[in-house]
Amino acid sequence: MSDHTDLAERAPASGTAVAARRDTGGAKERQPRLAPAVDVYEDRRGITLYADLPGVPRDKLDVRVQDGNLYIEGEAVVPTPDGLRVQHAEIRAPHFARAFALGPDFDASRIDAQLHDGVLRLTIARRDEAKPRRIDVSVD
Repeated sequence: MSDHTDLAERAPASGTAVAARRDTGGAKERQPRLAPAVDVYEDRRGITLYADLPGVPRDKLDVRVQDGNLYIEGEAVVPTPDGLRVQHAEIRAPHFARAFALGPDFDASRIDAQLHDGVLRLTIARRDEAKPRRIDVSVD
């Protein structure tokens, strides 16, 4: 896994999209997003994706597939002990977001997701018809 995470923030003045957080009021709030470091491994059964999401609990993690794309979003929870103030914070908006296009060989209905010690592991199965198979050749 990579030991760094890149900040993905876009300014509205540039005309590009700004990362927005969904909330219950329907209003969108601009927030910088961190692109989590990701490792992807592929074999004949499918792919396994590991995403570094330090401090993100299960209830603040959103993994979904929509229109052939895989979206990973999460919010880290950085606890502050009672009676103390934060004097310095490296990450002021601990929001993570990453998106991937899923190829037609992968079965989006067969995704297994596990979160353990700040690492999300997604296993995405290859469609049965896309798996390599051996063809027996008969002799006449």
